[in-house]
Amino acid sequence: MMLLSLDGASALAQGVAERLGEPLAPVEHRPFHDGEHKWRPLEDPRGCDVFVLASLYGDDESSPQDKLVRLLFMLSTVRDHGAHRVTAVLPYLAYARKDTRTQPFDPLATQVLARWLEASGVDQVIVLEAHQPSAVQNAFRCPLLTLDAWHAFDEPTDGVAGNGRPVVVAAPDAGGVKRALRWREHLQARWKLPVGFAMVDKRRIAGLVTSGQLVAGDVQGATVLLLDDIVASGSTLAQAAATLHHAGAASVQAFAAHGLFVGEADKTLSASHLSRLVVTDSVPAFRLPASAAFASRLQVTSVASVLARAMGQVHQMGH
Repeated sequence: MMLLSLDGASALAQGVAERLGEPLAPVEHRPFHDGEHKWRPLEDPRGCDVFVLASLYGDDESSPQDKLVRLLFMLSTVRDHGAHRVTAVLPYLAYARKDTRTQPFDPLATQVLARWLEASGVDQVIVLEAHQPSAVQNAFRCPLLTLDAWHAFDEPTDGVAGNGRPVVVAAPDAGGVKRALRWREHLQARWKLPVGFAMVDKRRIAGLVTSGQLVAGDVQGATVLLLDDIVASGSTLAQAAATLHHAGAASVQAFAAHGLFVGEADKTLSASHLSRLVVTDSVPAFRLPASAAFASRLQVTSVASVLARAMGQVHQMGH
């Protein structure tokens, strides 16, 4: 196995390497004065089962487009130099939210992204918490493995059950129902206790999130675990928490795979009814530093074990 990280020696990449018992192979990054770049492995990939780890979020140094181009070049390079098998491991998949046409002449960005990755010579793709797993799976022709991020929330939810309050898992909208139901089943099996389910009514009109006070399910006096895939501006979670609070929830804790925290997320979340928000390190929480108003209610948990377990299984199946 050869493990390449296009995020450098990030905490997530190092955590994955430690759990796999494999070192991060060295990578050269050479920028040119005209803005072009070159990336290459500094070890021979010939005959290796190569895993390329790249989280496609934008930051102050690189846009999602920059990181996507970097990934495409690296995948093509290791394929060209004789890798036995090439797997792209994507903790955060950019453009996965645009998987249906909602306006005239809309692009299907997820399909375009899949074609580019397949054209690079990738054999398979591992994605953490895709926005709509079925849409992403249908976009790819090569094998695709989608991972549930809630496997990383076991430790953060220790102590939630058994305090005398009922526990309810909630989806912030209809699109998140299947994700929330899978987590509910996992928690019931883990705790050996009943866990309720609820869904908040949310609608998006012309790009604006609107929500009434409708909750499907009983949350009266309950500790509600609100599960979503992405936190961008924070408005969806904040409005869902307000609706659940109005419906009688004793407390609302939110959990999400990817914390982008764009725009006025800090202000929005700070004014919300959320007692805490747990996200994974698929995207570093650099937009909510320790000085942020919401920082005291934010918890980051690592998804390294989830990724490493899946990569190890893929590696074993290939041999």
